[in-house]
Amino acid sequence: MTTVYRWRLAPDGLATRRQLRALGLRPGGQDVVAELHRPRRLGRAPLVAYLYRVDRARPVRPMTPGRTTALAAAMRARRTCPNCRNDVGYCIPRSLGMCVPCHDTPALSR
Repeated sequence: MTTVYRWRLAPDGLATRRQLRALGLRPGGQDVVAELHRPRRLGRAPLVAYLYRVDRARPVRPMTPGRTTALAAAMRARRTCPNCRNDVGYCIPRSLGMCVPCHDTPALSR
């Protein structure tokens, strides 16, 4: 069982993934040390953030040319409409499955 802290009451030396990233670090395979609970209204479950030890965190791996190429290809695939095969300049919404002009024009979507 992990330790649970309330919002803004976690001790120094613990950080979330986002806070580690801002420091140029990553969890580096370590387990979650504690949880941070932020209460919400109307009887909803609290928001949970997982905390890691900063002293055990490792530096972020550098971006290699191969990773840069793979990331660019993945983003290009997300911007390419499968219907008209154009790079539309934005990520295609998964709910539509095609670019907005193709979705709004029924004759083109067939």
